Amino acid sequence: MKLKIRNVEFSYASIPALRNVCLELREREILAIVGPNGAGKSTLLKCIARILRPQRGVILLNGRDIQKMSLRELARKIGYVPQDAYHLFPATVFEVVLMGRRPYMSWISSREDEKIVLDILRMLNIEDIAMRDINELSGGQRQKVFIARALAQEPEVLLLDEPTSNLDIRHQLEVMNLIRNIVKDKGISAVMAVHDLNLAARYSDKVVMMCKGRVFAAGPPLSVLTPSNIRKVYGVEVKVINDGEMAYIMPLKPI
Repeated sequence: MKLKIRNVEFSYASIPALRNVCLELREREILAIVGPNGAGKSTLLKCIARILRPQRGVILLNGRDIQKMSLRELARKIGYVPQDAYHLFPATVFEVVLMGRRPYMSWISSREDEKIVLDILRMLNIEDIAMRDINELSGGQRQKVFIARALAQEPEVLLLDEPTSNLDIRHQLEVMNLIRNIVKDKGISAVMAVHDLNLAARYSDKVVMMCKGRVFAAGPPLSVLTPSNIRKVYGVEVKVINDGEMAYIMPLKPI
């Protein structure tokens, strides 16, 4: 098992955000975390990335407690792409992606570091914008750059918080296809918080549906994204069209 989360709880001051959360992730799997606003999706990702520290429970990566790893070691194993990644200072795409090599570098990058960055830029088909300022890019281009930066860490687990937020439908599909191909080709695992249930159904191997900080349902997409579960968690009536391989969720009305 690549990642195990056991009985994790986290509160902001006295307000619970995660309650007794348990989940597992294997190699080459994509796990989608879904749920309404305030369900705890982003908080859970930040706990896995060790940006936040749970008050209770344990997060194991390959059997090791991430709290007992050095930050440098953890950065070599977990890559995190936040929801609203942006840069206020001028930096080229190449420089931003090279930042992902920091866990392996001293002060100066090596030729090997630079080669890894170039290879990632080519893999994501963004080598033509390598010298452009990150702040001048479109939302879709910028999202690819921050995914590239996380990949430069050569992680075993990739965490993505709303990877398609603020993207048009074309760039949503490009980014999701990119994530799926990276997971399968590189042999890593991915955990992504998503709002779009249809994207979760199409691209994930497992879905965890959260509600008020708890895991409400977990399993294959077709078993989790049911009209009953969606009604109870989201308060929305939906029609789920199941073609035997994939579920398509059509919202009907709030309840």
